[in-house]
Amino acid sequence: QVQLVESGGGLVQPGGSLRLSCVVSGFTFSDFPMSWYRQVPGQERELIAYITNSASATNYADSAKGRFTISRDNDKNTVSLQTNSLKPEDTAKYYCMTPSLVGYDYWGQGTQVTVSS
Repeated sequence: QVQLVESGGGLVQPGGSLRLSCVVSGFTFSDFPMSWYRQVPGQERELIAYITNSASATNYADSAKGRFTISRDNDKNTVSLQTNSLKPEDTAKYYCMTPSLVGYDYWGQGTQVTVSS
């Protein structure tokens, strides 16, 4: 059974940082690329970061470049997102997912990030 459990969100002031984590089970984690997405109520889910299965390459949405860093630990079935220099517009619920399962109902509960003074 595929499970993705996100954690690490919270309330942070503008300019602050948070480290989000996602523990994955139910598939061979090291065989699959992973991504972080975020969603604001009433809006489409946005892809913000991607990492290959071996962590040899990463890619970021323009909104995340230079501020967010995606990483993974294949021994711990974990993908992380370090978020720095947070802005109020980064407020959203953040989710991890492997791209090949985006169209399926395996999404976790997400972790809420709120950036506010």
